[in-house]
Amino acid sequence: MAEGGRRLGAVLQKLRAMVGSGVTTLALDHAARALIEAGGDVPAFLNYRPAGARRAYPYTLCASVNNVVVHGQPSAMCVLKEGDIIKLDLGLVHKKFYLDAAITVGVGRISAEAKKLMAVTEESLYAGIKEAKPGRTLGDIGYAIERVVRKNKFSVAEGLTGHGIGRALHEDPTVFNFGDRGTGIKLVPGMVIAIEPMVAAHGGEIVQLRDEGYGTADHSLAAHFEHTVAITEKGPRILTKV
Repeated sequence: MAEGGRRLGAVLQKLRAMVGSGVTTLALDHAARALIEAGGDVPAFLNYRPAGARRAYPYTLCASVNNVVVHGQPSAMCVLKEGDIIKLDLGLVHKKFYLDAAITVGVGRISAEAKKLMAVTEESLYAGIKEAKPGRTLGDIGYAIERVVRKNKFSVAEGLTGHGIGRALHEDPTVFNFGDRGTGIKLVPGMVIAIEPMVAAHGGEIVQLRDEGYGTADHSLAAHFEHTVAITEKGPRILTKV
């Protein structure tokens, strides 16, 4: 999983460099698939059908722009422009193990609010990761994430969570982006989880979109950062960091 995570992180960094005004989200999707397959791996999201979905997901990349929080479908009609922010959520399968990660990228000059939202969301991710050590709980992770978000007067996107990962893309346990210290499942060495705060600039209520993605109900901006993290005796190990 560490090798798969390194590969996934490298692909995401190449996609980050491609983001710019005039680029379509479908072009980013095609690049993501080509990069993953060039490394001998398999796109994790392509043709994946999560529980409750009406149909399998037809793309490699989830590309969610501005108020779309997660699961935005790439399109030739979606052309990035100056000031947009885009969430790039990507997974791959390396030697039958799944890895999952996400970054949020600004297009050219972005607003002060967008910059702060992205910085706070990434800060909340690392606050959660810091708690991912033996003896701590899932509630400790959620508490740490929510504390950073609320301190900065943003909102956790309601109903969207992280998850266990390994032999399947989505495994138990559910990893909430809120919680109380000392509650929930106790973390032990050998567990691997995807920690992924999704944060809205204003209200946290979300709505499902026609393409089965999720957007903020008040159309405010949203950001998303994610790493696959192993719980080890020495503490958290980020598997998807380049």
